[in-house]
Amino acid sequence: MIIDRLQVRLTRWPLKMTRKHGVGDVADTLPGVVISLHTKDGLTGWGEAAPWSVFSGTAEATVSALDVYLRPLVMGRSARELARIMVEADRTIVGHPEAKMALDMALHDLVGQAAGVSVATLLGGVFRESIPLSVSIANPDFDADLDFARARLAEGIRLFKVKTGFSTHAEDMTRLERLAAILPADASLRIDYNQGLAAVDAIRTLRDVEAFRPAFIEQPVARDRRDAMAEITRAIDTPILADESVFSPEEAVECARARFADAISIKLMKAGSFAKGKAIAAIASAAGMPCYGGTMYEAGIALTAGIHFAASTPAMSLGAEYYTSAFVLGTEILKDPVRLEAGASWLPAGPGLGIHVDEAALSGATVETRG
Repeated sequence: MIIDRLQVRLTRWPLKMTRKHGVGDVADTLPGVVISLHTKDGLTGWGEAAPWSVFSGTAEATVSALDVYLRPLVMGRSARELARIMVEADRTIVGHPEAKMALDMALHDLVGQAAGVSVATLLGGVFRESIPLSVSIANPDFDADLDFARARLAEGIRLFKVKTGFSTHAEDMTRLERLAAILPADASLRIDYNQGLAAVDAIRTLRDVEAFRPAFIEQPVARDRRDAMAEITRAIDTPILADESVFSPEEAVECARARFADAISIKLMKAGSFAKGKAIAAIASAAGMPCYGGTMYEAGIALTAGIHFAASTPAMSLGAEYYTSAFVLGTEILKDPVRLEAGASWLPAGPGLGIHVDEAALSGATVETRG
């Protein structure tokens, strides 16, 4: 299983809808990165990075990290050395967790295919076959978002996360009221500020939104204001979910010690590897903090990797948002799309990631190829 080729593709995904967040907006198209690792015995392992310039980094930097700095670590090596390769990746280049995650994803895909087992099995075994699906309400056209929510309700989805903090507090309250009015009793409402609140009056604002009894409030203030996050966590009744404030296992330790949140959103694109995602989950679990499966704007390869991760990680008990390839992106690159059914995303069958990439569709979205 010797790797003899790494191909890196810079993509441009068309979007079906505009999305607004406390930290930034997306519209029309969004860049992404897809990689493939090829072995001398004919196997192909797939990986994907989903950087977002206002959140973690740029797609162009991710392409360069993979092509220039990480490529030498895999050429001529066996994918079975993945643990050593990922340690070397951290020593070779600082940051760039999305690039490292794409590489780790492709390595696991190769090892799973060669062994005839799923990535979930490699990650410790299957704990759950499906993950409750959480969808985000983030369209500035709120009437369109209400129609979106009604359609998802009809499909059995019961977890809805409203993006707030990009408009006025009064407008946020109106949007929450209108959505709450259509949700059935068995639905769960969540709120995500994406760092959108100023720390100075965040507690007063959040006490207002507590009237809607959300299951959690995600990242109300800026990533580095962990002191304010701790004050908010102590001051209000609703659980606080840390997203941007926890990228790494080290930051998860800090979160557990300082208790600046009650729960953690684990995004593979933040963690930088399956192992680090597992470490964050273990730290959170030991501290009694449940975890949520967050995503960036990911296509089917990365979403499938997230499903394998959540399926094999007991701490991922708050659901996950593994839906963007179906509802947000305008291009489907998997021949068999991520299975969304009965209000959940489902673990695919088959070895490795269990996917078959539609290379024609991928080529249509590719703007640059290296390797």
